[in-house]
Formats: sequence, C-alpha cells, structure tokens
Amino acid sequence: MKLSRPDADIFVPDSGPSAGLAPAAALARTTHLCVIAHQDDIEINAYPAVAECYGRADRFFTGVVMTNGAGSARTGQYARVTDAEMQGIRREEQRAAAALGKYNLQLQLAHPSADVKTPGHPAVTADLAAIFAGCRPSVVYLHQPADKHDTHVACLLRCLDALRALPRAQRPARVLGVEGWRDLDWLADDQKVPLDAGAHPALAEKLVAVFASQIAGGKRYDLAALGRRLANATFYASHATDTASALSFAMDLTPLVNDETLSVADFTAGHIESLRSDVAVRIRKFSL
Repeated sequence: MKLSRPDADIFVPDSGPSAGLAPAAALARTTHLCVIAHQDDIEINAYPAVAECYGRADRFFTGVVMTNGAGSARTGQYARVTDAEMQGIRREEQRAAAALGKYNLQLQLAHPSADVKTPGHPAVTADLAAIFAGCRPSVVYLHQPADKHDTHVACLLRCLDALRALPRAQRPARVLGVEGWRDLDWLADDQKVPLDAGAHPALAEKLVAVFASQIAGGKRYDLAALGRRLANATFYASHATDTASALSFAMDLTPLVNDETLSVADFTAGHIESLRSDVAVRIRKFSL
C-alpha cells in the first residue's frame, strides 16, 4: 500500500484483528471506516464506531487521519515544542490509540491543512481515491457540514468528492457526519442519528486520555468529550427516561453521496431550516 507523502504513516496494530496482515489486506476487510481531519478526532467524535468493532471478529474499524497535526494549540510542558516535533508526538499518540482500541488499521496521511483545504489537490485526491477504492465498508464516518472548524469542513468536502467519484455500485450504503466543533443537538429529532457511545466506558476514557499533548496543551478534551455524550443521552428525549448511558449524534450524509448534484450547502441549510421552523411553530402554538 502506497500513500502520497513520505511522512505518511501506515499502522496495523499487533493487538488488532488484522495483526500480521499486509495493510492492503487489512484495508480490504474494513467494515467501519472513519476519515477525519486530526489526530484524536476519531476518539473524541467517532467513538461509537470504535466501540461497535471493539473485540469483534466480524467487524473491522479502520481510522484515517488526513492532516499532520502541526498547528495544534500548546501550552505548559508543550509550549516550546516545534511544529515538526508536535507532528511526531501526535503521530505516536494516534498509533497508541489505535493499539489500545484494537483498530483494524490506522492510516495517517500527513497532509498540511492547506492542502486539504485546496479543492482537487492531487496528493489528497489520490490518497482518498486509493482508500475508498480499497475497501467496501458498510458505514463511513466523516465530519458533518455544519462544523465550525475550517479543516473539518474541508476534509468532509474532499471525502465527498472522492466518494462521488466512485462507481455507484461501490459507494457505501451509509455515510454519517459526526459531531465535532459543533454538536448536533440542534438537529430535528427525526433527522438525528443517535449512536450508542456507552459501550466499554473505561476504553472511552482511556482513548481520549492518550492524547496528552492536547489535554496538557490547554484543552480538556477528556472531560468535554465524555460530558457531551452524557448530556446527549439525558437531553435527547424530554418525556422519556434515558435509553442509553451515553449518546453521540450524527447527521445522515448518505443522500449527498448518492446524488452528486445535491448541493452540500443547500442540504445543510435544509437541516437548519427545519430547526427554524420547529422553533417558530412551537412559539406560535402557545402565543396569543
């Protein structure tokens, strides 16, 4: 298996279900694929995908991180770490998470964020084309289009371009956009895809804690990620008891993959319009 950049990282964990397999063979058996922007985005935002495959002999989780992690915030013990050093630290943290979570395969493409933000960038396009052509996952997890992080949105758009370029018979049956730098609590309930994030709670904590460079560097992702999942479970239904101990919400992006003429902006604005309409109707219902 060959990726575009010499600093890209291909890792088949010895602890995972594909230990000893060549990377291409591990990729081919993928059932759950997550393609996301940064190291720790999988563990924070797509944990249900990891948990669904953990310890299973019939489900295989492959994680793909698109960027090199050079621009992350840092303070304290990481304040003097250079961008080059931080890339190495984050690469090893992601490998450690993949080993802990028993991932099928972990790919780190190491593209600069600027390249991911460039439509049609040849190296980014080539890597995504090779990954999506090399497996037939039952579900793909991406960022969601209402995210407020520029690199997350750009990563999503590059992935949609690659998926739409596949022959229709090779496109995945289900594509989900996960929470990130905006949660998805605002989606209308009939548009939310609730994902159980309560399985293996000790693993969930340990996976986020692996990324010490981000937590000690000034962001308490370890507390925030778990807190969001707990809040989602409690506030999901106002007139029913909790059905899960932790939930993550996703947006169903499958229509965007099935119909390449569908505008991503219009698709997303339609979800926002549903929220606007729901709020307006409820207020009118109880107004004079």
